[in-house]
Amino acid sequence: MSTISKYKTLTQAKDSFTKAEYKTALEKFAIVLQNYPNSKEAFNGVILSEMAMSGEGGAEALFDYYEILKEDDKESADKIMSDILQNMDGSLEKLSEVFSEPIRQRLEFEDGILYSDFIQLVNEGSDFKETFENIMFSTRVIITQKDDFVDFLDRLIEHDFVEMALTYLENALGVYPSDKLLRKLLKKLAQGKTIEN
Repeated sequence: MSTISKYKTLTQAKDSFTKAEYKTALEKFAIVLQNYPNSKEAFNGVILSEMAMSGEGGAEALFDYYEILKEDDKESADKIMSDILQNMDGSLEKLSEVFSEPIRQRLEFEDGILYSDFIQLVNEGSDFKETFENIMFSTRVIITQKDDFVDFLDRLIEHDFVEMALTYLENALGVYPSDKLLRKLLKKLAQGKTIEN
């Protein structure tokens, strides 16, 4: 009989990973895997932690993407992530191809526009506010990378979508409470509100 709480230990492992404590995350994921050998989440966590510890740059992005996928469908997320990690053959050279493929597949079933495509529209001369308002009523912007998310929040604040930015920020800080960039944006948002009042 197992002596550990699977869900509690997985939560601790994920918390450690988000704090960049990859060795601790690896140990926690490994404990779950020892006690629950069929746990795909623990198996994927071990691989992602090892990748992060060895300095592979895409490990954090893959971890964030995995967390996003799990919100929709945990079983499907486990399979997609296992497939991605197996297809990588120990290197991240083709990460962008592998990483974008499941996203593209999801977009076939979802009504949305990738953030990179949205920004391309803006960079081609469209006004951010007008483009975003048009998209908001017909579709949604799909963000898959943390840097894009931070950029998106920054632009929302800059173009007076303050309440919307605050909602996104509060949700993000609930998941990543110690993230410095998100805290900096919250401070910027708070200062903006103070100036207005």
